[in-house]
Amino acid sequence: MEQITYSTVGDYQMPNLTVDKEIPLGKYAMMKKKYLKEQQPEILFSLRVRNQLNSYLMETEKKANEMMEMLIKELLTKNPAPNKEIHQMEWVQHMNNLQKTAEEIILKEIIYN
Repeated sequence: MEQITYSTVGDYQMPNLTVDKEIPLGKYAMMKKKYLKEQQPEILFSLRVRNQLNSYLMETEKKANEMMEMLIKELLTKNPAPNKEIHQMEWVQHMNNLQKTAEEIILKEIIYN
């Protein structure tokens, strides 16, 4: 764990904080950040103070995307899609349903946990 250093300003000890370079966040990283801000502000504060927020959010994004790919493959083996060439709209509907199902699982297990 990274140690926080302090400098004396008058009669106070002020932490020497640095800010990570702002990086673009993906969908799941933004959702996790919003959840932390609204439901667990103490964890968000702790991550910011330790300068670990961006790495935490990027790890969350990576986990969520990997889980999405795995879940879609798994759901497709359990529920095969209709023939795309013959039933285009049914195929689109089926794939959208699989994606929404996988996203619900990701939200429950990664984002809101």
